[in-house]
Amino acid sequence: MLNPDRVILRLTVMRVLAIDASLRNTGVAIVDANNGKPRSIYFGTIHNASSMRSSSCLVAIRDRLVELIREHQPDCCALESVIYVQSHKTAILLGAARGAAILAAAENGLPVFEYSPKRIKQSAVGRGAAGKDQVSFMVRALLGLTETPGADAADALAIGLTHLRSQEAVAVGLPGGMQI
Repeated sequence: MLNPDRVILRLTVMRVLAIDASLRNTGVAIVDANNGKPRSIYFGTIHNASSMRSSSCLVAIRDRLVELIREHQPDCCALESVIYVQSHKTAILLGAARGAAILAAAENGLPVFEYSPKRIKQSAVGRGAAGKDQVSFMVRALLGLTETPGADAADALAIGLTHLRSQEAVAVGLPGGMQI
């Protein structure tokens, strides 16, 4: 039988590294559940200049994520699942950025979960076809932020919120995110 006190305790200490991977602008957030109420610990974007080689961008993403992991000690990592894009080059670069993010998490012993873009938007906004402005506005409201995050950071915050909500669902026996 499910013990509600134990579930709340588990959610109280959950801290999530959430990543919206991209080669040039990777959104990153650290969110946690504070007695069931989500809060943002950190959010930002890893900016890589267009003059950087792709391989250097991957190292920069991995290195910054490792810094954040060491500083904030998350319990797990969540990111957006592979999306289908029309350009093969974009898909390959996005996959490489996701690989750098997954590597940083895995090297540091974090379980990694992924969520579809539609599920993330549904969780943050209430509908799967929400625009970036709507996501930014809602994560600001849901987390009580004093500033509206940029699009990439807002997406990362939405991913973090999705994971926290998914874990609440798991606690009552519903399916959660896919662990990779």
